[in-house]
Amino acid sequence: MGSSDETDKDSARLHAVGASDQPEEAPAEEVRQRRRGVYLLPNLITTGALFAGFYAIVAGMNGQPIAAALAIFAAMALDTADGRVARRTHTESQFGAEYDSLSDMVAFGVAPALVAFSWGLGSLGRVGWIATFIYMACAALRLARFNVKSDVSSFTGLASPSAAAIIACSVWVWSDTFGTEPSTLAAGCMGVITVVIGLLMVSNFEYYSPKALNVKGRVPFITLVLIALVFAVLLADPPRVLLVLFSVYALSGPAKFAWQAVRKPRAPAEKADKAEEDQ
Repeated sequence: MGSSDETDKDSARLHAVGASDQPEEAPAEEVRQRRRGVYLLPNLITTGALFAGFYAIVAGMNGQPIAAALAIFAAMALDTADGRVARRTHTESQFGAEYDSLSDMVAFGVAPALVAFSWGLGSLGRVGWIATFIYMACAALRLARFNVKSDVSSFTGLASPSAAAIIACSVWVWSDTFGTEPSTLAAGCMGVITVVIGLLMVSNFEYYSPKALNVKGRVPFITLVLIALVFAVLLADPPRVLLVLFSVYALSGPAKFAWQAVRKPRAPAEKADKAEEDQ
């Protein structure tokens, strides 16, 4: 009787151990199944940005530059939203990051280049497609560098959405002002802008990152007034105001570099003068 009771107790104990082991295996299986899937919401927004970039290409090829420019800005808004949604909902993943990068290449690399080419750079022949290819290649290199070195407080090189916005705004302003096919001179100027913007993307100039902006903290009341004024000016003439804003941002990198280059030689001289005065 004693041995049978002990056997029953051992069986019950083994059964209990087996039962306690099961819940530990279930979550592991659940984790494996979860890894096989993808998060829907952020990737759905990224798909929307991809579609906007594709629509910009189609609109540009069909001779609708304003619609193409608006589609690029729609892709910018969605590209900003998908990252914020992923961080807020804790649905960040390596798949989402790679998918976002591919979407950016279409919306901010291929689309602006083809829109500019269809708008007027195609009339320049080889010069036109070389200029647009330089921009597209620089956009790909910029995105690849960002994936390897993800900056938060600042960007190294002009961000591809800002570069795409300058090209989109330039085409938008011309179409809104003249509504005709660009002249050879205008196409040539656009070609220069396209190449310069492309080179700024792969430059080592530092640009302010909007990610460093703290939107959760308190701000002075006057800040809201200034934001309202900015929106009022923007709505007065969207294409020209946006072109000015993004152009100033693109020039801020070289301007910051030039300012630092001017300040550096002065610093040792000031220290030397101060040392002589102390003596």
